[in-house]
Amino acid sequence: MQLYNTMSAKEREALIDEAGKDRLTISFYKYAHIRNPEFFRDYLFIHWDQLEVLGRIYVAREGINAQLSVPADHFNAFKAHLDSITFLEGVRLNIAIEQDNKSFLKLKIKVRPKIVADGLDDNAFDVTNKGVHVDARRFNELIEDPEAIVVDMRNHYESEIGHFEKAITPDVDTFRDSLDLIEEQLRDYKENRKLVMYCTGGIRCEKASAYYKHKGFKQVYQLEGGIIEYTRQVQQQQLENKFRGKNFVFDHRRGERITDEVIAQCHQCGKPCDTHTNCANEGCHLLFIQCEACAEAMDACCSESCREIAALPPEEQRKLRKGKTKSNLIFKKGRSEVLTYKRQVADPFEVPSAGATPADTGN
Repeated sequence: MQLYNTMSAKEREALIDEAGKDRLTISFYKYAHIRNPEFFRDYLFIHWDQLEVLGRIYVAREGINAQLSVPADHFNAFKAHLDSITFLEGVRLNIAIEQDNKSFLKLKIKVRPKIVADGLDDNAFDVTNKGVHVDARRFNELIEDPEAIVVDMRNHYESEIGHFEKAITPDVDTFRDSLDLIEEQLRDYKENRKLVMYCTGGIRCEKASAYYKHKGFKQVYQLEGGIIEYTRQVQQQQLENKFRGKNFVFDHRRGERITDEVIAQCHQCGKPCDTHTNCANEGCHLLFIQCEACAEAMDACCSESCREIAALPPEEQRKLRKGKTKSNLIFKKGRSEVLTYKRQVADPFEVPSAGATPADTGN
């Protein structure tokens, strides 16, 4: 029985074009105790492959984290299958604001130690003692609350193209990097200020809120459903939209337009731009921001050296890549020295004053 993807991305893309069906890009997560994640992984693959589900799904003993694409006419069957799984019955599905039939081109379900790499020892604190979940209306109120400190729990390349008003945007490469950094930088505000967190779909805040309560923060809040659900509620309820720019997403689209404002710049020429691309040199594949003019001039590459390599015959490129590994830790997503206008952050942890300050409380 087939338990793995056998079709190339190009072959799948052709099938999607031939089918002519609309597809829905969906994400969801659930923390739960899964005794046998390998068995659960195979079970999901068998059923979802039949429903033509594509995407990237992580399964661990602590739960599931899924970003996927499903044919619109199979959505009800897909939802019914989720509901047939006890701990996934009624799980909130974050449906993308902007749809793209080719957001995912393969079905990849992987067993991982954790569904989000947080580097935390879950036995050291109560992971179920979470912060207060708030909806879009309440989140807007907290943004305006002088006692609240709003923190973006995403990475630098995500917040660079879009974030909430007044939010602190840590200059970090990974979620793991942000946890202790935020705790250290905001240690003087544990007692007297509200810590308000948000992320893309809510999953990072689920663990972070419990961690920060364990670390002594007295008032911890998190945006339920993240930016994706916030945007949906803002549109449905005609609320004021306090998000600026684009929401970075982890599929082929790389971003959803939330407002027309462009707050980032092309990393090569400095012009206003918030479109991410991966360097066309497969041996580099650096994620960076590139405008249309630079993409045309540089053949979608990050540097002249990569441009020269990308122009070589495929066989020559494979020879150059042989024995080398690509790593996010090496390429740092947009931090390469070849990028002239990469993001510069002065002091992302500048906390605005409020009615009660650290000096007032003796902290």
